[in-house]
Amino acid sequence: MGTLLGITGGLNNGLLTANLPQIQGSLGLTPVQGGWLTAINAMTSVCMGMLLIKFRQQFGLQRFTRVFLIAFLCLNVFQLFVHGYVTQLIVRGAAGLVGSALTTLCFMYIMQSLPASMRLSGMIIGFGSSTVALPLARVISPLLLLDGHIQNLFLFELGLTLAALASVGLLRLPPSERFQAFERIDFLTFALFAPGMALLCAVLVQGRIQWWTTEWLGYAIAAAIPLIGTALLIEHNRANPLLNTRWMRNGNILRFAIVAASMRILLSEQNFGSIGLLTALGMGNEQLVTLNVVVVFASIAGICVSLATLTPNELGLPVIASVVLIGIAAWMDSHATNLTRPANLYLSQALIAFAALFFLGPMIMIGIFRALARGPSHIISFSAVFGISQTMGGLVGSSLLGSLQIVREKFHAFQITQALTTTDPQVVSRIRQLGGAYASAIGDPVRQQAQGTSLLAQLVTREANILAYNDVFLMVAMLSVVLTVWLGGYWLYHKVRGVNPLAEELLAVQRMRQTT
Repeated sequence: MGTLLGITGGLNNGLLTANLPQIQGSLGLTPVQGGWLTAINAMTSVCMGMLLIKFRQQFGLQRFTRVFLIAFLCLNVFQLFVHGYVTQLIVRGAAGLVGSALTTLCFMYIMQSLPASMRLSGMIIGFGSSTVALPLARVISPLLLLDGHIQNLFLFELGLTLAALASVGLLRLPPSERFQAFERIDFLTFALFAPGMALLCAVLVQGRIQWWTTEWLGYAIAAAIPLIGTALLIEHNRANPLLNTRWMRNGNILRFAIVAASMRILLSEQNFGSIGLLTALGMGNEQLVTLNVVVVFASIAGICVSLATLTPNELGLPVIASVVLIGIAAWMDSHATNLTRPANLYLSQALIAFAALFFLGPMIMIGIFRALARGPSHIISFSAVFGISQTMGGLVGSSLLGSLQIVREKFHAFQITQALTTTDPQVVSRIRQLGGAYASAIGDPVRQQAQGTSLLAQLVTREANILAYNDVFLMVAMLSVVLTVWLGGYWLYHKVRGVNPLAEELLAVQRMRQTT
């Protein structure tokens, strides 16, 4: 049931990401409107982690989740009968809220099924289940859209919500101790912090689509900075803060957030890069099913190997190994041509999928140990740091790589076009060959030549896109080298000195276990 809840929460976002072009086409949406569907999902999920913990402490997470699941069920039913852009915005916003709650419920169910000594592993499996949902969505989407009706996606989401609601009702978690967790000023902090983060999400999603020179993006950033800054200033001066800024500005925590966000940026090579390349080559979800099956199994292998090799005294090494694997895979992909097919990417994408889950366990353990060492109240701050770094890191990755791809595509298209002249016999011959394909339908030689020129322009655009994606992959490989040198140097420095950077935190957690 825990795995079902995790996959359900992940598929709410995964089905949107995998089928966004189909949803746009079915509803007649522009790319900008489609971008808002992605943005609102991120807006509602980015800050929920820090509230869910306090909701559970005060009201019980089970009751909270049931309320949200019933509300989401009503929206799922509503979207079956009312097809429109506003309906989708409401549903995708609710999906972000429910997805965060289901991920939390997922690892709590799995933790409850394990012995006390293994319960942290349940949290890793829970986060991993949500991560596997995106490639799984790409596997099942072609089956759902066989008849071309986008409503099948909505029916499937309805079925998942019913199954999740039934699971929560059939098997309830043991009741937890409840107490007054919320303070009035918590809502002021959230009312400032959440809109600020939502504005940043909007900028990161729409910046690549509308381009960064669009005027309103600057105003959004200008509004987000004082909103977030004021919220953090309020928290900094509280005795019992929702976000412990003194702990969050610690060098170790800042390093943790940077590494977690950087990993998510590098992992955009798979979610944006490889899928974008194959789409540019004319392939859709139907041709990518086997590739995504490989990705799903590699992701599961990453979770299993991570759990089998996880040792509290050596948590940095798996993260370094994951960065190296991503760098190798990105370098392999940077040699793509117009003959590249999904089968050519099986190994590289399997490496990235494995690394995506292999690093997750150690990163979660590092963050939890550093939080628990300062007291259970710091778990809320850890949840906020980790959730924001993952969501914002993913948006930054797609935005950064997408913008680079657009710029490099223009550059390569210009370079290729400059080399094509009508005085070159090979160019003239190629135009004649391409136009000759229409000889049976178009008898006019001038119109045949025009069609040949149009087809040649399409080939130029395709080749420019392939070269641009190769540049994207190469940049990911270079960033991986930089991150490997930084993390490797940090690990080697402590290894030579014989010091465990988590020794103090591990000792504090051990003392806590002995007293409870």
